[in-house]
Amino acid sequence: MKTQSATQQANENNTSQLTVLPDEKLSFGKSTLLGLQHVLAMDVYVVPFLIAMLIGLQADQSGALIQSTFIAAGLATVIQSYFCMKLPVAQGPSYVPLGAIVGIYAASGGGQLGWNSVLGASLIGAGLVILLGMTGLFNKIVKSFIPPIVGGTIIFIVGLSLLPVAIRDNIYQASGANINQNVMLALISAGVLLLFVVLGSVLGKKGSIFRIMSVMFALVAGCISANFMGVLNFSAVGDAKWFSLPQIPFADFGFSFNFSAIITMIIIYLVLLAETTGTWFAVSNVIDKPLTDKHINRGVIGEGIGCLIASLLGSTPVTGYSTNAGIISITGIASRRVFLAVGGWFVVFGFSSKLAALIASIPTAVIGGVFAIVCGIIAINGIQVMKNTHIGEKEMYVISIPMILTLALVLIPKDYLYSLPTFVQYLLGSPILAAAMAAIILNKCLPNTSKK
Repeated sequence: MKTQSATQQANENNTSQLTVLPDEKLSFGKSTLLGLQHVLAMDVYVVPFLIAMLIGLQADQSGALIQSTFIAAGLATVIQSYFCMKLPVAQGPSYVPLGAIVGIYAASGGGQLGWNSVLGASLIGAGLVILLGMTGLFNKIVKSFIPPIVGGTIIFIVGLSLLPVAIRDNIYQASGANINQNVMLALISAGVLLLFVVLGSVLGKKGSIFRIMSVMFALVAGCISANFMGVLNFSAVGDAKWFSLPQIPFADFGFSFNFSAIITMIIIYLVLLAETTGTWFAVSNVIDKPLTDKHINRGVIGEGIGCLIASLLGSTPVTGYSTNAGIISITGIASRRVFLAVGGWFVVFGFSSKLAALIASIPTAVIGGVFAIVCGIIAINGIQVMKNTHIGEKEMYVISIPMILTLALVLIPKDYLYSLPTFVQYLLGSPILAAAMAAIILNKCLPNTSKK
């Protein structure tokens, strides 16, 4: 009873942090504006840009891939948040399949044939994911292998694994400015974010707008600062068209079905499901809505449908973004109407090269400053999930070893990683997956020495 009361009190405290609950209705204008805030804080354009660069696509092909990715992310977000999982979850392209996509593309001869093999394998893999959701197999796996200590650890390592990306890749190594400028831009955007969050907290209901729009204010302040520094470049926006059609399904590309490519992509999809489970736990904890069997089964189905749509549009797999859980924590807005707007914005950007270019023009360091705080909040959410669990000797290892493994894989030299067998590369290439598997195995195998 004591544990139950503590859990209930923790849930009530968590709920009080939200200003708008998931099923509450917001006006069209507010939803549209708050949805744009989420979109601007997500780096949806980066994955298709990296793929285009890695496989050597031409400029028009790169643009078409980015547009298709935006549309796929938009449709998948609407499907997941409104029809399948019915939680405030935004979908976007995942970094996990990058190595597999490049490998399949090259092994299939490159060019159109190579891309057809990528899409064919993605199509079959997405169908399998839908079956896992419909049969409830994935849900049974989650219930058996992911108790609160493991679920909290997974959420914690999601935030931990993203922090180096936010700080190293998005700030220290960001292009377009020198490191001093990047650090300054990150500090400005992070500082403005914290300032408005504090103002919102101090002023209460009167200052709710400051907290709700804190991410937007931070990004705008960062862009203004970048303009004064002379590192804000909108030339790509001026050259882009307002409206342009993306690739047309079954006309601009086809599907090839290669057995080895399909097996590779199935493995990748299982990795994605393991990774997105951490996102679902994070969102569930932030909005204080437990993940029921129905949520998980429908979430897996939604994940599969989203990936199916992405392959039909000529894009790569999409999955839940944990970034949005952090933004919900900061703003207190968890309305699914906002995520309906997120999906709408993505589709609009997908049909407008100019708007897509506008997002891509936000300096990476500006996004990095906000992203770093978001990652920290995600990690803290993981600790909140575990706080009512007794931390004995076993639990210490269940938490600490995945944490060490996450940092080790985030910092692993790329040359060494690429020298390993392909399957091992896929496994170790995703710190979240490897650390999550370690947490699950340790929790199952280590003896429970706690006194009852």
